[in-house]
Amino acid sequence: MTKEPDSDWWVAKDEDTGVASQGKSRAEALEMLDAAVALHHGEIGHEPTDEELRELGIDPETARTQSDELPDVLQ
Repeated sequence: MTKEPDSDWWVAKDEDTGVASQGKSRAEALEMLDAAVALHHGEIGHEPTDEELRELGIDPETARTQSDELPDVLQ
């Protein structure tokens, strides 16, 4: 865990997963890291429902048919 030298933010990193998070205090950074690692492991969160996608302005049919492949520029 480190404190950013030019700000009041703390950064915490899980060495096993490489997941990192930050917070305005040491405790908040650790709390946020716990949540980020749980998301990484699939222990919390869920795949969005069609209704949730529509609320965000995303067409569920288009979202399902998009390729999981990264564009060439990102590979």
